[in-house]
Amino acid sequence: MSVTDDATDAARLVGYGLRPRQLPARDLDYAELVIRYVEDEDFAGLVKAVAEGFEMRVLAVTKPTGIVLAPREESVFALKFDEYAKRSAMTGRSADKVIHGLAHLAIAALAFPRPDDLANDTYVGVVTVEDVDAVIREACRVLEERAKEAEENNDPLDTAPDLERAWRAYARRPSATATKDNRLASNSTRGMVTKAVRFLVEQGFLMQRAKDTTGTYLTAPKYQVQVRELAATAAFRELLDMEVISITPPSGTLHPSALQHEPRTSTAAQDPTDISDTDGFSDSSVAQPRTALTFDTGLLLEETD
Repeated sequence: MSVTDDATDAARLVGYGLRPRQLPARDLDYAELVIRYVEDEDFAGLVKAVAEGFEMRVLAVTKPTGIVLAPREESVFALKFDEYAKRSAMTGRSADKVIHGLAHLAIAALAFPRPDDLANDTYVGVVTVEDVDAVIREACRVLEERAKEAEENNDPLDTAPDLERAWRAYARRPSATATKDNRLASNSTRGMVTKAVRFLVEQGFLMQRAKDTTGTYLTAPKYQVQVRELAATAAFRELLDMEVISITPPSGTLHPSALQHEPRTSTAAQDPTDISDTDGFSDSSVAQPRTALTFDTGLLLEETD
């Protein structure tokens, strides 16, 4: 095989990574390229070089996940916030930015509440919109109490203004309101969390069981890879430090004041035929920019009204 052929194959593998819902299990050519990446160090190096040329990092290449890419901020494939806002039908208000950022952090933390969950490649996390909303509201309560205590002690927190804007933006929105036709209002917090969840479905990070009517979503293997990156950020650690989601190795549980039940999780391998593929989002054959899921808290809290 010529150098040109190798480069073409490497670029094709990177291209598969830009199709959010494409998986090696559904495409023989994709599967063969993944096997070649794993077994051929020279080819793996070429794939990484192609990705670097587009300002992207290769996070993982496995049979379950396919190739998982993380665009750098300057990459043409990086998902800009304006694009995310357009896809999730945000109103453009800066408060919405905060709410969506909190939603993504909470979804990730709920999906993988223990460090061992992120280390176990067979672990499948489970999240619901109601659980995400409950955890964020509990975090808001904790932040409000901290801010009040700091004010009473004349010892304001260094980040108090940002923290206050964050919990106020979320707490003053209704959890759930209905439209005239009894649909969930899009500007309620559960409505906005639903948009964040659907975006993750579109990106191939979450899946909904076929015929499920409870709003329960399962994590895809590639989402676990992305959350491993997110877990190293200050925002993720700060959410866990609030003990809204208590992590006590080796068997952490959800904080009872936020949720009255244990996280619904499963380590069983999921049958691809048991997953809904008719959720109304774009087909996997259409390349779309990916999200690195590393929301910057400074960006999220800027100019919150």
